[in-house]
Parts: sequence; structure tokens; C-alpha cells
Amino acid sequence: MLETERLRLRDYTEEDFEFLYALTSNPEVVRYIGIGEVYTREQTKAALGRMFKLYEKNQYMGLKVLELKDRGTPIGQAGFLPQTVEGVDYMEIGYWIAEEHWRNGYATEIATALRTFGEQQLHLDEIISLVQVGNKGSRKVAEENGMQIKKTVNLKGKDVYVFSTLKK
Repeated sequence: MLETERLRLRDYTEEDFEFLYALTSNPEVVRYIGIGEVYTREQTKAALGRMFKLYEKNQYMGLKVLELKDRGTPIGQAGFLPQTVEGVDYMEIGYWIAEEHWRNGYATEIATALRTFGEQQLHLDEIISLVQVGNKGSRKVAEENGMQIKKTVNLKGKDVYVFSTLKK
């Protein structure tokens, strides 16, 4: 779907289950995702099923496997996720990076490429990133992607910044 200098996004397949489970079962990776709890194998399988359904709806939606382009090594997931926040529909850029690959600029690289793709190819007027308060890494990624805090909301009992591509 999308490539950068170092990275490539591709759709998940059933063969990627163990990789996805390694992400979803790592407490550090999921600390700022949803309610911040690790997933069981069953919850991970359900999440993979939801991704497949999103792919059926629109080939550009859903989290995709994020790979190092030169080696094909999976290092995370990223993509466009439809979100409803306070009754308003948005398209979110989401990204999770495996802990051993943090602090290499991968999240910023793919988030920036997704923003450009969303604006230029999908003609999205506004794109958001949902970042839990306290998640300094993802806040930095959103800011480096040219996003600004639009508002703070409570989602699933967590305070979350809604970063937006629209200027205030």
C-alpha cells in the first residue's frame, strides 16, 4: 500500500498472528492503547478479524503490518482507522511499534507518509491521531507530523488528546 525510504506497509494475513500477538501481549506496547491492558490470544484473533473486515470495506483502512523494507522484518503496525469521537466521524492515523524498535524514527516516518497519502491520494480534509495523555512518544510523533491538539476527550476512562491536521 505504502512505502517510505526504510518502511513498507502491507495487509495482515493469518500467518501474521504470532507477530500481532507479540505486540498485543507486550504491556509496554499496549500501555497507551485502549484501556492499557494486554490482549489474550482470543482478543488478538478478534482484532485480526476486525482488520480483515476493514480491508473488505476499504483497501486503505485498517492497521497494516509495518516492515523494514530492506529485510521484510515486521516491526509494528500502522494505518488509517475510522474513529467516532463525541459523535463526530474522523479518520485516524494509528501506529504501534514493537518495543525493540522504539526510538528509531519509524513511527514518525510512517505517520508522516500516511498523512501525505491521506491528504493527496484519499483527499481527506482532516486526519487525527488519538494520543493518551502521558504518552510522550506518540505526542512527539503527532507534533512532528504537523498536528496540533484540537481537544482533550475521555475515551474508555482515559484522557486522550485529539491531534488534528487542521490548523486552529
